[in-house]
Amino acid sequence: MRRLPPLTAIEAFVQAARLGSIKAAAQELALSAPALSRRVQTLERFIGKPLFERRHQALALNADGERLLAHLAPVMDSLSDAVEAMTSGTEVLRLRLGVLPLYASQRLFPRLGELRAQHPELHLDIDTAGHGLARLGDGLDAVIAIAQDVDPSLYSRRLDRNMVYVIGNRTLLTGSDPVLRPEQLATQTVLIHRDMPDTFATWRAAAGLDGIEPLAVDQFDSGALMLEAAAQGLGVAFMHGSHFDDARDERLVKLFGIEVESPYSYWFVCRPRAMLQRPVRLFHDWVVKVIADKDAG
Repeated sequence: MRRLPPLTAIEAFVQAARLGSIKAAAQELALSAPALSRRVQTLERFIGKPLFERRHQALALNADGERLLAHLAPVMDSLSDAVEAMTSGTEVLRLRLGVLPLYASQRLFPRLGELRAQHPELHLDIDTAGHGLARLGDGLDAVIAIAQDVDPSLYSRRLDRNMVYVIGNRTLLTGSDPVLRPEQLATQTVLIHRDMPDTFATWRAAAGLDGIEPLAVDQFDSGALMLEAAAQGLGVAFMHGSHFDDARDERLVKLFGIEVESPYSYWFVCRPRAMLQRPVRLFHDWVVKVIADKDAG
């Protein structure tokens, strides 16, 4: 039989490659950083070539490392699944997922039937209480959060890139004094989400309107309520274009025709070690493939 490298060396390589950090990989495998480095070096010696470009505080796979990871990572995942299936004693896999209500209703729930068809064993406990990132590992396995960026100590995958739209009631365009120019925001109440406080400032700066102050700024912790407030004529909402498109609400219109790239994105986030859990990995792979925008990067 052809000789193989130690399984511990392969495990160390895959973990370090996925996390991009010897320190983070060592923590996940309950090793010291020097011990994990030695395991990776054992694999490199076995193969006879380096697998990483070593940089300050980080690792980056080289071309050989990329090719090897593409072959080894699925094998390691299959081994993990096989062991988990033999030891779990149950057919049901459960994921505790934190997600904002608007993303859940617009993007997630319309596709959950597909997830159930592909993985009938996977069941979701949905939590929309907010502050999900702070509760990772303490009540939640994974979170779909909206943020400008994510703590690098966590595993994260960007799910979209978006534009900031100015959204208001249709009568703002058809009334006796139509709101057609951005300068007219001085007569309007601006609606913003507490988790996205910079949407208005970012849009205003990009539009060259730093001197414009709205009549008032009202804050919401619910995107769905923001859309309804805008539809009721209570103000103009600074929200993502996807929220406007997915709402399909005839009462709402996009104002001014100015599109500004949002500083915020939706992210899939979990603790790095959680990616070793089959429910987390199944959902992650599905949401990235099925729901995430192809240009999310």
